[in-house]
Amino acid sequence: MKKWRPFATMPEQYIGLQEVINKQHEVTQPVLTEEQMEQINFTLIEALHANKQVYLTYYKNGQRVIQTGFIQFVDSLGNLFVFIDEVFELKNKMRLSELIDVRFV
Repeated sequence: MKKWRPFATMPEQYIGLQEVINKQHEVTQPVLTEEQMEQINFTLIEALHANKQVYLTYYKNGQRVIQTGFIQFVDSLGNLFVFIDEVFELKNKMRLSELIDVRFV
């Protein structure tokens, strides 16, 4: 794909090539077992109460995204949590079902 980039002189062509490249990197969302979900929940609760920094791996738009941050709020019944991004210090609200893995830094 890299060899065709110099020929992407028209914006429509560049957008099309970028879509093809992004489709190649897409992965399916993994299905977690009950044990993995419980471990994620325990790690989130511990990180919340101890104010520990965590690595969050989550699924978004066909990609696996890894971010570091601090957990601010967890709502197991509402299926969401809030974390503060380490880099920009922004509050991010996410669904628990999008989480793949949570680990301490």
